[in-house]
Amino acid sequence: MIHITLGRMRYVNPEEDQLGREHVGFDPNMGDDALFRANRGCWVLGERAEKEKYALLSFEGEVRMAIEIDRLVPVAGGRKAIEGRYLKPGDEVYDTYVGKQPPVDTTRNPITYFDSPHDTRLCGCDCGEPVAGGWFLAGHDQKALHARVAKIGTVRDFIDWFDRTYVEEKSE
Repeated sequence: MIHITLGRMRYVNPEEDQLGREHVGFDPNMGDDALFRANRGCWVLGERAEKEKYALLSFEGEVRMAIEIDRLVPVAGGRKAIEGRYLKPGDEVYDTYVGKQPPVDTTRNPITYFDSPHDTRLCGCDCGEPVAGGWFLAGHDQKALHARVAKIGTVRDFIDWFDRTYVEEKSE
């Protein structure tokens, strides 16, 4: 799970901000919509972030928001923004973390990661086993790949099929 430590709200120029925001950070008078819009990006998120399902936003030793991540989108400067929805009371992740002390120690970096039982998914090979912090159990990515190759035929058949069907995006 991603954990983001917020600073106090500060104003930014929406014409210079990559997401057109007027402010970032936390203010106790912000509603959930404003808190989400102000703080869904622009973060330096590592490769692990691509595998995470949830993010928490904390301020001054309290988790203020839990977000279910649909996807991370690139913004300028190698940073990313979160697309998803903020969770509400009744959502398991919200009830576990929001209003409580952050599950990780404070560091100088505002972005930290931690393993959570709420951040598991089923292995991508369809074996039905849970996996946390990734898409596959160890070695199961190869199992999934070879199962798909077998549906086409031989490795050579798969390569021929792929070369016929894959269309590379053109950069402008």
